[in-house]
Amino acid sequence: MSKNNIVIREIMAEDDAQVAAVIRDVLIEFGVPKVGTAYEDVALDCMTKMYSAPKMVYYVLDDNGKVIGGAGIAPLEGEVNVCELQKMYFLPEARGTGLGSAMMTKCLEKAKELGFKKCYLETLPYMKAATKLYGKVGFEPLEAPMGNTGHYSCNVWMIKEL
Repeated sequence: MSKNNIVIREIMAEDDAQVAAVIRDVLIEFGVPKVGTAYEDVALDCMTKMYSAPKMVYYVLDDNGKVIGGAGIAPLEGEVNVCELQKMYFLPEARGTGLGSAMMTKCLEKAKELGFKKCYLETLPYMKAATKLYGKVGFEPLEAPMGNTGHYSCNVWMIKEL
């Protein structure tokens, strides 16, 4: 796989099934609980519709028509001027290639453009590579969750000033 063929672009309706499969496959690979996490989110099967609302965007990693990852930005429910980095998952072939950093940059730039002042995220302690990447781009740990994500199984919370 060459990074040269991979583009980061906004999700399209024809990507919905692939995106749902990527997210569920990654969650299963990491042994993530199916309840209280993104696995059970109703939005997984209709991501294009979900992210068509104001101040929301979802990007995919497109490798010649195959979706190999994605991430999105949306307002954090219950908070003002805070967005949430959502559903950032990559298939194994996209990991360790610099694509995670590129995706984070794209999402955080869009968050600033949309007027957000902070970006929040939730993850799990055994998603070590992701947590390391978040720290590298300036996310700092929090002692407690923010907003109302419904992801009660996620117990690592981080925030970044934009």
